[in-house]
Amino acid sequence: MKRIRCPKCDEPILFDDSLYTPGRTLVFECPDCHKQFKIRVGVKKAPVTPDASTPNLFDGQEEEEEKPILGYLVVIENAFHLRQEIPLHEGENTIGRHVRGTNINAPIKTVDPSVDTTHCRITAKINKQGRVQFILRDGPSGTGTFLMNEILGDRDRVTIEEGAIITIGATTMILHEGEPEEEE
Repeated sequence: MKRIRCPKCDEPILFDDSLYTPGRTLVFECPDCHKQFKIRVGVKKAPVTPDASTPNLFDGQEEEEEKPILGYLVVIENAFHLRQEIPLHEGENTIGRHVRGTNINAPIKTVDPSVDTTHCRITAKINKQGRVQFILRDGPSGTGTFLMNEILGDRDRVTIEEGAIITIGATTMILHEGEPEEEE
């Protein structure tokens, strides 16, 4: 599976590139903003230097390696936006307001000005006992990150579990383990 991003609204789109022959051009329509754009499958631009860490590119789209989803946040509906489910991948998840051009991997689509573009971070990992562990910390942000109505300090690192209630700005989120359920 490959993830590309809409060039207009930056919405991530997943597709199975193994179904297509290399060099084939595909047309996508963003499910969010309905912008149509093209990519070429499997064609890698030659790196400028022979550095193996240079990412593969598809016609200007960055290829993102998929990490396993260990949990997700349910963003509760408020005055600014509707309910959303934000997947939490293994590693550090930077949570904040979605603005095109920011480098965050868990964006919330909102116009809430009290949510910073990099408001807080949740690190998801599997501990030595094989259990999923989530660690929350503030971004740092302008309005603070609250866990169960208690504000976190700039240097606080708090382990959170299933059902934890996190508030950033005017947005409330609930943590769940596992992958989000698909709606039909």
